[in-house]
Amino acid sequence: MSQITVQKGNSVDLRQTAELLNEIIAIGGSTAMTNPMSRDDLEGWLMADQDCSTWHVAMTEDGTLLGFQWVGPWGDLPPEACGIGTFVKAGRTGLGIGSKLFEASVNAARDLGYTWMDAEIRADNEGGLAYYQSRGFETYKRLTDIPLDDGTLVNKICKRYDLNI
Repeated sequence: MSQITVQKGNSVDLRQTAELLNEIIAIGGSTAMTNPMSRDDLEGWLMADQDCSTWHVAMTEDGTLLGFQWVGPWGDLPPEACGIGTFVKAGRTGLGIGSKLFEASVNAARDLGYTWMDAEIRADNEGGLAYYQSRGFETYKRLTDIPLDDGTLVNKICKRYDLNI
């Protein structure tokens, strides 16, 4: 595989980011999202408040997006915690893309003043559970019968990563 670079995401990356995310949504089973997202939808999420959130992209030398990771306020988390979301191109998992993104996200979360990260992973997403476990996240809560946008009920496992380590 060619060299992977990680950089802070920006508006130029939104088209490829939407395409990557929509492919993952269409495949199903690894994200709680069920509806495709437009470039504008993503811009509203990923770039909404850059004082308390950020995102990074992993790219090949030729500019192909391999994945992205977002950290920022989420749901009912306390102000010292940020949520994290990781998305890697279908068929490209297990190649170190998530590891490179995570290193950048940890540094960014610390710079934003967070002391811990929360990952909410579908209980049936074995790859996602393994990824966060391998980064050092520890299970602290389980959620049952969480409705997705399409009405499907799923269980989620909440994992915590302390940034003060």
